[in-house]
Amino acid sequence: MTRECAVLLPGVCAALADPRQPGLDDTCLEKLLDWFRSLTWFDPTVELVQNNPCLTELITSVLALPEPSPSILSFTLQLAGILASSELRFQHLQQEQLLGRLFGPEGPRGGALWEDASVRSGWVRGVHSMVHHQPALHFLCSEGGMDMIFALQGDPSLFVASAASQLLVHMLTFSIESESSKPLSTKDCEWPACAQVIKRHIEDSLQSSSASHIEQSLKLLTSLFSSCYAAWTEALWLDIAKQIESFLMEETVQAQHLLANLLLNVARSPVFCDTEGSFWALVTSALEHLTPVQAGPLAVGLLRLCKCPQDVRIQALTVLLQPMDCILRAASQPLEYAGLLDESVSDPITVESLLSSKTSCAGLLCQTLAHLEKLLSLKHLRVDLPYVSLLRSLMTILQFCNGFLSPTSPLGSTISRNLINCFRVQKSALDVLAALSEKKSCDTLIGSLFDVLLAYLESPNTSPTVLKKAFQATSKWLVHLQELSCSSSQCQQTEKILEDVFVVLQKRLCSPCWEVRDSSLEFLTAMIKCLRDQHEFRQCLLSSEVPRLTENLLEDPESYVRASAVTAVGHLACITCFAPASPVAGNQYNKENTVAKLQEILSTDSEGFPRRAVISTFTKWLREGCIGQLEDAEQFVSRVIQTVEHDLDWEVRLGGLELVEVLCSQAICQRGLSECPYAPAPSAVTGSTHQQELLQVFCRAKLFGFLFRSLCDCDKPVGQRACDILIGLRGNFYPMSTLENPRELEDSPAGCSIAWLQRTLRQGSLAQNFPTDGGIGVDFQDPESMMVALGAIDLLELHDELNKSSDHVEESPQSLLQDILATVGTIEDNEVDCY
Repeated sequence: MTRECAVLLPGVCAALADPRQPGLDDTCLEKLLDWFRSLTWFDPTVELVQNNPCLTELITSVLALPEPSPSILSFTLQLAGILASSELRFQHLQQEQLLGRLFGPEGPRGGALWEDASVRSGWVRGVHSMVHHQPALHFLCSEGGMDMIFALQGDPSLFVASAASQLLVHMLTFSIESESSKPLSTKDCEWPACAQVIKRHIEDSLQSSSASHIEQSLKLLTSLFSSCYAAWTEALWLDIAKQIESFLMEETVQAQHLLANLLLNVARSPVFCDTEGSFWALVTSALEHLTPVQAGPLAVGLLRLCKCPQDVRIQALTVLLQPMDCILRAASQPLEYAGLLDESVSDPITVESLLSSKTSCAGLLCQTLAHLEKLLSLKHLRVDLPYVSLLRSLMTILQFCNGFLSPTSPLGSTISRNLINCFRVQKSALDVLAALSEKKSCDTLIGSLFDVLLAYLESPNTSPTVLKKAFQATSKWLVHLQELSCSSSQCQQTEKILEDVFVVLQKRLCSPCWEVRDSSLEFLTAMIKCLRDQHEFRQCLLSSEVPRLTENLLEDPESYVRASAVTAVGHLACITCFAPASPVAGNQYNKENTVAKLQEILSTDSEGFPRRAVISTFTKWLREGCIGQLEDAEQFVSRVIQTVEHDLDWEVRLGGLELVEVLCSQAICQRGLSECPYAPAPSAVTGSTHQQELLQVFCRAKLFGFLFRSLCDCDKPVGQRACDILIGLRGNFYPMSTLENPRELEDSPAGCSIAWLQRTLRQGSLAQNFPTDGGIGVDFQDPESMMVALGAIDLLELHDELNKSSDHVEESPQSLLQDILATVGTIEDNEVDCY
């Protein structure tokens, strides 16, 4: 603790113990506790308490109050627990007879304030901090603390109940690991005393007739097995495994929904890697006896484990596929094709009844589809998924949902009625459909698949959110379609599908719903990104009305749509304007017209989203070499940054800096000054003709004025990016050994103005009337002045300043203590930093 903090601390403690003072904000109290935790974490000595008697005085004063505020009492309990976390400080507080009055029977747990959840929470957290040595553990057991913690497991406050459960896990683990020197067996007598108490409590609760007690112990065990992988956990498991198994068999037990997480955490533990078949037999039994909704999370978790036995893995996959199999079998009667499964893990009647119920059908399918999407995202799946049957089942679900399939079986008819217009299931199914596009074995169903997707894209009943998902799935399957071997029949099929897609897209771009127009533009952009090099795609696109409609949407009344239209036009231009041999002639796709339209949006649009989209598009064009020769790029960037410089949206200004960075990189590479844009150039190049030419390019483009002014931008990310770019440029013009000496600055012709610039930049965003002051101007278009500026101005110092967080001065324990004193009235009007 610093001397300054030690001086302030007594006043803070006195204020906290004074009932006349206003209550402190909980955030301040938490920050104060965090500070004490940091003070005690690596220092077990008693000096903190001895040198600051105000701490024990605070505890004594709060205990003496007839009615302390719950928040101050909670704070005091937690503070005492933190101070007692080392054995030496624990003994000191025991000598002061404080710990029994806080955590023992005569403490708050027997009074009226115990009704306040914050006090109970402070007690549990204080005990948790304290129990890091044997004397604290024995103190708690001897003071009846264990029974109180057991009772708090069922606390009406979920925060308190969870904290109590975590505390028991900590105490069990600490008791065994600090007291036991040999491997434990299932015999209680070999377990340390505290561990025996907790273990017996768990076993008794599991065997009780109280559903809440059973739930509490299952939650405790779930937490234990998720955080502790010590060998002794196997002995604990062997004692409770039979009881866990009995819960699976008894339909009357209400805690079955907790068993999946428990078993999954046990399965993840390395202790059970080489377990004989007993544990995995229990897992298999769980997959059979839990309901499909309960078994789903267990099944998907098992499939993600490396060490799960293959027969269990296959069974887990079967659990996940069972609802999909049921859908497929219900779709037609008699069966036109086989389902996904040869046999079921659990009774198929259970799944059928869930899918037949209006209340459970959508929930089961959404959960199943979410699990399947998670599996499809895995790089290494250790079981084979039946991709073709799975795709057929997804298509069936989607057809049920939009009413395009009328099954003849009674079950199919019921499921169809349950799913009609069910947006949740539609979205989930389309997500899985998109994920399946990366699998290579579904090609036989391509035609039928696009029929389903086009039906969704065309239907007026498709909601905007479902339409967005349908567009995403369609774009992924179009990419997959292009990857197939292109026989003549395949090419005809591809061309027909693309024509149908563009017909639908034309209609959707004219939708009265702005979300639909926006999704349509995003879909177009995604297609161009992936397919612009494909001949069939380009032909279908440019022979449709889509390009014209897209340009029209640059004037859409909705700003999100205008922004998406800008992005789409930017990608379209790569085909229509900038392509070496564009298949379309005429003024319709004139490069100058397109650039002019986007520049107008950049300078006049009232909303930030379209302007951000324009600057992002311009940067993409420049990066991909669409603008033309360096001279053209120079003029282009110069015009853009003169507009961007005055934009009120900091993200637009930041985009302008990215544009400048791309131009600098290309110019440097083109001049051969460096293979890497911002690597320092060899000293032999310094002062060369190439450097002079490069400086002239940057000055003509007015880059330096934009960069130096950006250093003083009121939005820090803009200043940081400008500084990074200038440091990179300096590395190309000045090898580190030849930087100008700032003290010789005044001797150069531009010295006075550059010295002024240096002083101004140090003011940062506080600088006014930049870049001139008192008649002293800086010529940002003079190569010689800019060469001097790059060499003389301390850009690294500016970089450090810009990268400091705004609270680098105020966020300190001293400031916190001052804030607390200010809050309780020693400073007028509560002038607090409140960091």
